[in-house]
Amino acid sequence: MAAPAPGGPGAAASAALDELSRNLTYGALGAGNGSLSGAWYRRNQAHPPAYILPFTSRKESLTFSNTENTSALVCLNEIHLFGVLLAILGNLVISISLNIQKYSHLQLAHQEHPRPYFKSVLWWGSIVLMAVGETGNFAAYGFAPITLIAPLGCMSVTGSAIISVMFLKENLRASDLLGMTLAFAGTYLLVNFAPNITQDISARTVQYYFVGWQFMTYGILEILIFCILLYFHKRKGIKHIAILLTLVALLASLTVISVKAVSGMITFSVTDKMQLTYPIFYIMFIIMIASCVFQVKLLNQATKLYSTATVVPVNHTFFTISAIIAGTIFYQEFLGAAFLTIFIYLFGCFLSFLGVVLVTRNREKEHLPQSYIDFGHVPGKQMLDKIQPDSNGLSYGTLPDGSDSTKSPSGEKKEV
Repeated sequence: MAAPAPGGPGAAASAALDELSRNLTYGALGAGNGSLSGAWYRRNQAHPPAYILPFTSRKESLTFSNTENTSALVCLNEIHLFGVLLAILGNLVISISLNIQKYSHLQLAHQEHPRPYFKSVLWWGSIVLMAVGETGNFAAYGFAPITLIAPLGCMSVTGSAIISVMFLKENLRASDLLGMTLAFAGTYLLVNFAPNITQDISARTVQYYFVGWQFMTYGILEILIFCILLYFHKRKGIKHIAILLTLVALLASLTVISVKAVSGMITFSVTDKMQLTYPIFYIMFIIMIASCVFQVKLLNQATKLYSTATVVPVNHTFFTISAIIAGTIFYQEFLGAAFLTIFIYLFGCFLSFLGVVLVTRNREKEHLPQSYIDFGHVPGKQMLDKIQPDSNGLSYGTLPDGSDSTKSPSGEKKEV
């Protein structure tokens, strides 16, 4: 068969398919996609290349001439910046919603006859804000790589600490300031040295990655590890936080893959060609919902067994690592990146992890102001009065006369 004529439609289509199959970045094999890629920098200084970006729409390929390279790069950076802003704003809105929830619970605790929290307007307002924040995070995956958006979750933790100091009058510790500084420094490095690759997430692109040997191998290994850990958790009764949150992280890797696929296909449908008619969209949507549900279930188990100050930093670290691995394997976001770029990116991740640990470290549990607990009238039972909770003692509470003893059925007093 004769080769396609140079410059003809066949050559353009062949080049686009070749580009997709290799997931090239910045138009050359292994040239690097980071700002510190020496080969990419030197090549663009002398002879800027023609960028061939993979498209699966009615236009098989889109080629930028040399005079358009600068504007194309600016456009790509603006797309990533938009995704970053969506993620940061989404996490900040989530922080506000969590603090409003806390404030609503504090208000209810001060009432003489507290009503259920779900009847509070403030509580429902916080739920609406949380939905808005999660929607922003969801949309961000459609504009920027997973490896850029996932680590920005540290903004939710640091933002919540700042807001709680300002509005809930909580104490600001030296470790909080240090942790916030490290988290912001890590975020700066993440944003500047994350993979600068822009992909059009169409249904055909997702299908291509879904059946690739990289994801198949990763999926099999993940299923095996998940089943082994689930066996130890369910059958052996091991409730260690590392096992619980590793299970959450394994599910989270599927979540971020499916979220980016669903968000990307919706974005592609709005900007180019409808993608919602392909079965892969609904497969990814089901994976997204199912993995989220089981994540929440396992995370609730972890929060029941361990304090929030322990769960939050470990979960953030495990989730981010899992998301980076998923983005690297499924969407091949680090393909061709320079070593120095990857190193600085990982160092930024480390700083954000350390910042989250410092912000949440040794944060004492907030005890709600508790008055006497009235058990109400129980038919056929004589109630002495009300019981005062005793958070410092080993017993649940003390009797009204201040004694910390109870009577046994035989009438003898026993120390609790």
